[in-house]
Order: sequence, then structure tokens, then C-alpha cells
Amino acid sequence: MSRRALVLFSGGQDSATCLAWALSRYAHVETLGFDYGQRHRVELDCRARLREGLLRMQWPGQLGDDHLLTVDVLGQLGTSAMTDYVAITLQSDGLPNTFVPGRNLLFFTLAAGLAYRRGIDVLVGGMSQTDYSGYPDCRDNTLKALQVALSLGIDRALTLETPLMWRDKAATWALADELGGSALVELIRRDSHTCYLGQRDRLHPWGHGCGTCPACKLRAKGWDEFNRRTPVLHPAGSSAV
Repeated sequence: MSRRALVLFSGGQDSATCLAWALSRYAHVETLGFDYGQRHRVELDCRARLREGLLRMQWPGQLGDDHLLTVDVLGQLGTSAMTDYVAITLQSDGLPNTFVPGRNLLFFTLAAGLAYRRGIDVLVGGMSQTDYSGYPDCRDNTLKALQVALSLGIDRALTLETPLMWRDKAATWALADELGGSALVELIRRDSHTCYLGQRDRLHPWGHGCGTCPACKLRAKGWDEFNRRTPVLHPAGSSAV
């Protein structure tokens, strides 16, 4: 429990689960968020509530400082449904236009620079190659290669941890349950944000969102599957979108 970790913390379900995971494993944990002009910027407003909720729980590790960087340069690289008010569709290369090329590469590079300054040697991200949209910068091989490059670039050994890499959304809910029980599951359900359209005017059984974008559908599907396995502990039950 002597190592220090920096969690890429967006305010979404995955990063909130990763933050709890890191607090269960590392002595000192800090968080890093990015304002990149995202269409669903409301997720940044969720970060403080999630941190406050996690502070009310007991963890082996200590929750340290929070950091927020502005990297709106990503919006200057070209149109994306994550940064521009355009319909979510597939591109000619088969990827959804929610893909922001270079986003995770930039995020981890900036995180490595901050970790160098803060004396941190573990970076934690919520990327998954199991339930994902095909984003190439979420793949395990990409992040393994990035770990090597960043360690060489700052001349210090960095570990990139991705605890959700081989978990689908149902297993991500289950991990939250394993880490913090129904209290953590409920905190993430109510106070995290995943919806690409940034809608928080309606609370579904699985959380806030439009209910129709790919992120909402994936989260709802995972919630349904999770509750079929643990219906007594989580009476909010199933949800259809």
C-alpha cells in the first residue's frame, strides 16, 4: 500500500469505479479530469459529488488532490459528435463519429507529466476492450505500448492500470458492488454521468441520461444484466430503453 496513483476521472461510471478500485489498492490516490470542450460537459460537474460520496466511505487508501486540465485543442482537430452538435453516426472507416482521435493518448501523456511532478508512479484509466465502441486508443495493446513510451519519456517507471479492460458493463457494476456494496453502486447510479448528449433531466433505474445514445444503451444493458444476477440487493431492477 505504499504506491501512489493518479486516476483519470471524468465523472462517468467507469472512472468512478476505477477510483474506488484505486482507493482499495493504493496508499494515496489523486484524480485528474479534462475539459476538452466535450458536448457532455455536465460530467465534469459530477466529479465533486462523486469524490464527496467516496470520502464518506471507508477505504484503505487516502483520497488526495483533484486536478482539472483544459485541453480544448482536441476540438480543433476536426468534427466529432463528442465535441460538436452533430448526429451520432458511423464514419467511413467503421468507427462511430464519437471517436476523438488522440484523446486517450493525450490524456495519458498529460497524466504522466503531472505524475512526474507529483511523485506518482501509477496511472489508472477506465478503458475497456470488452464493451466499447471500437476506439483504437482503448485497446490493451495501445495502452501497453503507451506505458513503455511514457516511462521512457519521463525516465521513470510508470504503470498504466486498466481494471475494466476485460470487463463488460455488467461486470463493471459488479466490481463496484464488490468494492463498496450497494452504497457505492447507488452513488455511481445517481451521481455519475455517461450520456453522450449530456442529458440529466431524467433518472432511469440505471442512472441519468437520454436513454437512446450508445453510451446510455450500453449502461442500461449492463445494469439489466447485473440486476438479473443480484436482484435482491439492487431492487431498482431492470430498465428498458
